[in-house]
Amino acid sequence: MAERPLYPVCRAHLDEISDEIGIWQHATGANPNREFGYCTDDVARGLGVDLLHSPSLGWSAVEGSARRSMAFLRDAFNPREGRFRNFRSADGEWLETIGSEDCHARAMVALGFAIADAPDPGLAGDAAQLFKEALPAVRALTNLRPMAAALLGCDSALRGGAAGETLAAFRWLAAQLARALVDLPPDWPWPDPVVTYENALLPMALIAAGRRLADEVMMQAGCTVLDWLALSQTTAAGRLSIVGNSGWWTRGDSRARFDQQPIDATSLLLAAEEAYVATAAEQYLNVAEMAYGWFLGDNDMNVPVAIAATGGCHDGLTADGVNLNQGAESTLMWLTALEHMRKIRTTSRPKEAAISGLNLSRSQVSR
Repeated sequence: MAERPLYPVCRAHLDEISDEIGIWQHATGANPNREFGYCTDDVARGLGVDLLHSPSLGWSAVEGSARRSMAFLRDAFNPREGRFRNFRSADGEWLETIGSEDCHARAMVALGFAIADAPDPGLAGDAAQLFKEALPAVRALTNLRPMAAALLGCDSALRGGAAGETLAAFRWLAAQLARALVDLPPDWPWPDPVVTYENALLPMALIAAGRRLADEVMMQAGCTVLDWLALSQTTAAGRLSIVGNSGWWTRGDSRARFDQQPIDATSLLLAAEEAYVATAAEQYLNVAEMAYGWFLGDNDMNVPVAIAATGGCHDGLTADGVNLNQGAESTLMWLTALEHMRKIRTTSRPKEAAISGLNLSRSQVSR
């Protein structure tokens, strides 16, 4: 399969679906749908994209957007509950007291990223303060995906110089993930009876934990789960066929083919990048390329999901083609995938694997 091209950074659609408060959650076609307001999930992802774009565009080009996102996250935090709120109406009113666990963890990811990579010391300091206030709540998380995301937020914060309670929380989260993901049965190496969304987040976090803690068991377990997810979603032609959200994939049943979501392609790309950094195994570069290609037409319908000319992205891949709406999550997932693919191609130096990858045969993957 030919390597898909990289494209220049384009924020045209992102700007179109943003205003002085934040990023509109949904769109009708390419136009923002203000009825559904904003959510912390997407604003956190938007801050991450601003930080990814800063090296190529310059900080001045994204500073306003990044500061707007930081102000949104500060407003989203409910100090009485120690948690982030998620949904916000078009007029700026918060619609809940506490958001989801996913919301809290995704905010932590963005703050950790800002602590480590924001070129502005003031913004990095604001992120560090808010991260510190939000950190105690991670020990109350009960679901694996937010645990995994919170761990990655802690990992970034540690990279940015945090220590103490951040390291303690990181170790606690790593232990929870290891308990769920190490020594899974080979015929279903997954911690739940159903494979749903953003699945590769779990092995990515466990690999990151193993890398920081020099724990080979964690790294190997994370790679084993990632290998299974990658192979089970790879067609005979070597294309990515994502588990669809119209039915998901229940153990013992056939997996849903549609509707495929951009968040799953990006999470697989990011996990493959983490696995490559940890193992130097070249096959993870191939997984990342496969996930990137999904956005540009290497998918079950042979149609582009991303719109490189505007920086937008369709909301999913259906049995009839693309979902024509271009909401915040999808757009941010494409922009994230593009910048990480750019980084992977710039920095990767394939070497012999230290830990084996994609080491399952197709006969071992239940479909």
